[in-house]
Amino acid sequence: MDNLQEKLKALGIKNTFKNKEFLFHAQEEARGFYQVQTGEVRIFKMDEEGREMEIVRLKPGDFFGEAIVFAGQKFPAYAQAVRDSRVLYFDKNAVFRAIHDDPSTARLFLELLAGKCLTLNARIEALGLKTVRQRLAQFLLSRCSAADACRVELTIRKADLARQLGTVAETLSRSLKAMQRDGLIEVRGRVLFIKDCPRLKKDLSR
Repeated sequence: MDNLQEKLKALGIKNTFKNKEFLFHAQEEARGFYQVQTGEVRIFKMDEEGREMEIVRLKPGDFFGEAIVFAGQKFPAYAQAVRDSRVLYFDKNAVFRAIHDDPSTARLFLELLAGKCLTLNARIEALGLKTVRQRLAQFLLSRCSAADACRVELTIRKADLARQLGTVAETLSRSLKAMQRDGLIEVRGRVLFIKDCPRLKKDLSR
């Protein structure tokens, strides 16, 4: 597997993007896909009125765009660096040649696509079956490692977090205030203190 990882990495072309620079736009032909090396990239859609819906934030190690490339379609969303970032770019034709020359390389992409399917299913379930409060609780708990209480610092604006949770800033603010009123969290600017992690977990399952 390590040998396959090295073969894949060798196919990548190093690129750098400045903060707020676009890697690609919606409806642009997908000629290749990417892997984040450093920094952070956000994927989002935009409606006709210019309102954004953030789909995901990508960290170092994350691949994106590969499913669209293999399907031979156009990118359905925008990709934008949210800080200075380095990525590896994988040209579609170079990848197809590598798979043709060494079919074992395809195993990496099968595992990658399978993982993306599982992640997507979990996200669809979270957005469709959970309330905004439950989604927020899940977000906070995923960033908390303490047994009783912990500190979560927001690295993104609350408006961006709202889009990531599939809601709007006003609804997110109401959920934060309700949680604070219920004694679950304390909000100090961009830092959220979870007062009782076990209690928050119970709140998530309601």
